[in-house]
Amino acid sequence: MRDAALKALRTLVGRDDADFRDGQFEAVQALVDDRSRVLVVQRTGWGKSAVYFVATALRRAEGAGPTVIVSPLLALMRDQIAAAERAGVRAVTMNSANATDWDQVRAALAADEVDVLLVSPERLNNPRFRDEQLPDLARRCGLLVVDEAHCISDWGHDFRPDYRRIRSLLGELPQGTPVLATTATANARVVEDVAEQLGVGGAAVRTVRGPLARASLRLGVLPRLTPEQRIGWLVAHLDDLPGSGIIYCLTVSAAEDVAEALRSVGAEVASYTGRTDPEERQGLEEALRHNRVKALVATSALGMGFDKPDLGFVVHLGAPSSPVAYYQQVGRAGRATERADVLLLPGSEDRDIWSYFATAGMPRQDHADAVLTALAEAGRPLSTPALETMVDVRRTRLELLLKVLDVDGAVDKVSGGWISTGQPWTYDRERYTRVAEARQREAQLMLDYETATTCRMAFLQECLDDPSAQPCGRCDVCVGPFYPTDIPEQAQETARQRLGGVGVRLDPRAAWPTGMPRLGVDVKGRIPAEEVAEPGRVLARLSDLGWGQRLRGLLREDAPVPDDVVRACVQVLAQWDWAQRPVGIVSVPSRARPVLIGSLAEQISRIGRLPLLGALDPVDGGPVGESGGNSAFRLAGVWDRLVVGPDLAAQMDAVRGPVLLVDDLVDSRWTMTVAARALRRAGAPAVLPMALATQG
Repeated sequence: MRDAALKALRTLVGRDDADFRDGQFEAVQALVDDRSRVLVVQRTGWGKSAVYFVATALRRAEGAGPTVIVSPLLALMRDQIAAAERAGVRAVTMNSANATDWDQVRAALAADEVDVLLVSPERLNNPRFRDEQLPDLARRCGLLVVDEAHCISDWGHDFRPDYRRIRSLLGELPQGTPVLATTATANARVVEDVAEQLGVGGAAVRTVRGPLARASLRLGVLPRLTPEQRIGWLVAHLDDLPGSGIIYCLTVSAAEDVAEALRSVGAEVASYTGRTDPEERQGLEEALRHNRVKALVATSALGMGFDKPDLGFVVHLGAPSSPVAYYQQVGRAGRATERADVLLLPGSEDRDIWSYFATAGMPRQDHADAVLTALAEAGRPLSTPALETMVDVRRTRLELLLKVLDVDGAVDKVSGGWISTGQPWTYDRERYTRVAEARQREAQLMLDYETATTCRMAFLQECLDDPSAQPCGRCDVCVGPFYPTDIPEQAQETARQRLGGVGVRLDPRAAWPTGMPRLGVDVKGRIPAEEVAEPGRVLARLSDLGWGQRLRGLLREDAPVPDDVVRACVQVLAQWDWAQRPVGIVSVPSRARPVLIGSLAEQISRIGRLPLLGALDPVDGGPVGESGGNSAFRLAGVWDRLVVGPDLAAQMDAVRGPVLLVDDLVDSRWTMTVAARALRRAGAPAVLPMALATQG
């Protein structure tokens, strides 16, 4: 058996002298000979994929059915398919990006011409796949692989509710079907949780765990730098970093800002974010893989599964929210090189961003109760857009919540939407409280890592409960800084110019949300042209590395607008390519920041020599609605809450040109939309929205 396994391994890696690493053959043997359930926790680059491809080759030689690999990302699937081809393993995938190929894949599966089928966890609950394909796959499956298995655990840094469906799939497998779960980023609590779920039905789970230290990585931190110093360091020293690599940022706008700053000095870089088109992503991955770019400036969208063994560096502008997540991302580097440099340049904005994402992913009881009530009362399937008119939950939160309720058995996804199963559901407050507390502890550990006075690699290992942790002898704590610390003034000026840029286009809403009559707002379809606003401008996004940090602090209080912000707003107005200059200013009333808005409108009026026409009148206190709620409820919350009062109406009678509409913060854009509609209906020929900041 070892000879056959070694032959399969050498075919996979393309080398006649290849041999198994510690633990690899033991895992293969447990799967093939013992038909065990195995959890492998090994460092990135150890070769977890070799275990399941070798086991697949041996199982198929025995006449077993295809291996099913549950994999979280399309990029990861592409790499796995390429690796399978190198091993002579026939691999296919069924995912949202290749729906036109599904019939061909089904035919190949039926003809037993497939060795490996890769599916996303979301596919397990696709009604058609679940009903037509999954029962036969479960019956014939020769090996089930759960890749990136830490996603199963809500204690993990990248928990995904759809991974919980795997527990149900495990219960449907025939007796003796081997199961492999793999991860490089699991502490003891996550390992225990994953093992418990793998052991459904009383099956024994064997854990193969090795040391997590990465001998090739040199870890360092450059703390307490301003945004322009961080980007300035990259401008000055990107070419000093070995090979090609990844520059991680916490937000899309930061990634785009950094990429643009580096390109302005001739660096071969590109941004890679959740907004990047899927086809373009694949091209960018290939460009990095073949060293056609020095770096991709990426969000976590470029994460698990990207495989470039000789990746020379990983730099973070802004820290991930936990050492475990950080270890996962830096693990992309140095898999097949003697040295790779890993640098963290944390920012003062990091904690605000962590806080936002920590709360965005946690289900709330009031939201869950509202969804279950709406589905129960409907008595028929409801689509997600239909639910949005019944419950005030933003689309991304609603989709996550539905997955949680589905996995817990309270709702079911069917053709046409979602239905209630009628099964009782209880909000597990204790569990979610524990998870929230754990994430707070992990955030503090990340801050501790930044200021650590002991070995950085050992620190990360200890966070992952690795008992083999010991000083690495390579990081900047063990041997001192291995990276340049100077930041030339010219490089900082380049960064300053980029970060000092102002003005973000604000596209107007063009259509009303569906189902508004249910909320007492009798509108539908496109917004009439005679009521819509013109494209507007905001000073900056709150997520911007430059002005975003300044505006976040400004919006926490209500005080007169500072002079530097006024100057920046004047610059936005000067750069605005409007068809006709505004002839007057109207402000949106603010319950939270009336002084700020009033002073901003007054200053623009004075400097621009534009008459201050007044403010819209708030009705019953002005706009209501929870920040972060969904589009339908946000519109209902402002509908008829802003009106043109008698004083403003008298001023509007004399208006013969566009009106500049001033607000402090734009989130859903419905306040601006309703305010612009009121002004247009009062006679304004055009409305030009302007605000200090946007959440986008």
